[in-house]
Amino acid sequence: QVQLVESGGGLVQAGGSLRLSCAASGRTFNKHTMGWFRQARGKEREFVAAISWSGGGTYYSDSEKGRFTISRDNAKNTVYVQMNSLKPEDTAVYYCAAVARRLFKFDGSYLGGTYDYWGQGTQVTVSS
Repeated sequence: QVQLVESGGGLVQAGGSLRLSCAASGRTFNKHTMGWFRQARGKEREFVAAISWSGGGTYYSDSEKGRFTISRDNAKNTVYVQMNSLKPEDTAVYYCAAVARRLFKFDGSYLGGTYDYWGQGTQVTVSS
């Protein structure tokens, strides 16, 4: 069982930056593929980024590529997403998720159903 707790959300102006963190419980964090998703009000949840067990592999949604960077620190049981050049359309609740298996070439990493564990989410609001 893995418990995930996100933090770092808040209100930021367009063009600003935020770094979200997701702290995981348990001793097997380094054997979980991790992902970030977001859900804006009235919209479906969408994939943001995923990272491999070691952190050596990453995968991004096309819309976030170049602006967002996912990383992890297995010693701290934490995954991060650095978000730069934020836009009002990035406003959403951001969730981290975990699955206890490798995803070959990140196959399925963009699907919420791939993940077994979810955090409660952290709100990010970008003002124009």
